[in-house]
Amino acid sequence: MNEKNKNLVIRIVSAVILLPVVVFLLFKGGAYSAGLLAVAAAICASEYYTITQKTLSPAAWVGVVLAGVLPFLPLRHPERTGEGAFWVTAFFLFFAFTYHLIRGPLQEAPTRVSHLVTGFLYGSVGMTALSAVRLMPDGLAWVIAALVITWANDTAAYFAGRFLGRHKLYPAVSPNKTWEGFAGGLVGSVGGMFIARAFFFPVFTMADCLLLGLFGGILGPIGDLCESMLKRAYGVKDSGRVIPGHGGILDRVDALLFNAPLVFVYITFVRGLLS
Repeated sequence: MNEKNKNLVIRIVSAVILLPVVVFLLFKGGAYSAGLLAVAAAICASEYYTITQKTLSPAAWVGVVLAGVLPFLPLRHPERTGEGAFWVTAFFLFFAFTYHLIRGPLQEAPTRVSHLVTGFLYGSVGMTALSAVRLMPDGLAWVIAALVITWANDTAAYFAGRFLGRHKLYPAVSPNKTWEGFAGGLVGSVGGMFIARAFFFPVFTMADCLLLGLFGGILGPIGDLCESMLKRAYGVKDSGRVIPGHGGILDRVDALLFNAPLVFVYITFVRGLLS
């Protein structure tokens, strides 16, 4: 077995083991799903800090902890999640500036503060959006929708790119991605939504499947490319080694971090207009 096929087997085995655990915790809802998303947010923030700063400073650890706090905010007062997130973010912004004002190094302080705040937001915003979605009516269905448009895209794009890929999508950022893979992923996102509607979640309308599939099939790959851009800028192959065959958590959820807010915005502002 060559290295490429071996890696594919490892990826599949990891997915088979982890997917039931993830789905079970999301199905349970409440503190179970919030806890899952909190852990993911904290790890994502820590991986960002490790990529950009090589080590976790005391200030970075504060960012990791606060990133893990945000997904719990919707549990107590869902309607005040935005307000709570604002105050947590404001506190961390002032903390990060004050920390580097005192500790330095002064010439690098603005850059380090920017990375601290970006890593905190990058890790927490998407997971907090998913936590809030889980508490909405038919919340589990909409969380699964976010996963479907992301994972179906990733899977379809992988195989379409592997067997049909000829034209490079953005070689400066991700040399292996192709336009054929992108098109296959787009079909996967839309098709995955229609399959989910047909067999599991009739709450989805035809418009839901088409719009979320299309926008998720575009926004998800942008999230993927953004993480690739980050890793390429710092000469890193994987964001971490948490998941065998997949790298770090960021490597696995980079697209979801963009698609989760999409689903939240769609439910909150768009779906009512289509009903």
